Amino acid sequence: MNPGDTQRRPWIVGVSGASGTPYAAAALRALLAAGESVDLVVSRASRLTLLDETGISFRDAHWRDDLSAWLSRGADGKPGTFDVRPESLDGVRYWAAGDLAAGPSSGSYATKGMLIVPASTACVAGVALGLSKDLLQRSASVTLKEGRRLVVCVRETPLNGQTLKHLVSLDEAGAIVLPASPAFYAGATHIQDLVDFVAGRVLDAAGVPHGLYRRWEGELGSGSGGGSGSRGD
Repeated sequence: MNPGDTQRRPWIVGVSGASGTPYAAAALRALLAAGESVDLVVSRASRLTLLDETGISFRDAHWRDDLSAWLSRGADGKPGTFDVRPESLDGVRYWAAGDLAAGPSSGSYATKGMLIVPASTACVAGVALGLSKDLLQRSASVTLKEGRRLVVCVRETPLNGQTLKHLVSLDEAGAIVLPASPAFYAGATHIQDLVDFVAGRVLDAAGVPHGLYRRWEGELGSGSGGGSGSRGD
């Protein structure tokens, strides 16, 4: 690297097999809009979910085309909802889930941290137990051991006792456990608004600026639904 050059430091975004691929798409669009670099890892199981929820087959050899098609879809599945130009993906580097020699598998590979959106219970268990069975889990383990920020957007209900224990273990290891729980005080009128709220909270946890949802400002009735929705007992 030449003097004065800035080393690329991406956010790793891991997409597991849980339902909720629109959450991942919203987070990815917002990261790129904020000028952030992204290293993308799409698990094998998530490809099945993506195919089921969007009709898109995500292929290693054609990942740019498939990612563009995915990010252009709205949360309701409608194609062309978002304008995703080819150059907007220049900040993305894709790593195959089976590539355990990839950059994010090493702590010496510089990153800002990792977002797992959405995180399945199987993914949560694998990361909590340090299994590193694929690049997504290995990248999360590396993120934890290097003391970098790890946001785990778990998407499952109900949660059994074993998963709750795994989530506590992740919290104790320094991860931010962020359930995919949309709120209604921001005046949501469309499914995309609810998706964007969760994606926005993920980016809040990562410290990345965005404009995905209207923030609570302490004024009752400022949203279409009324107050903050969290006034205690």
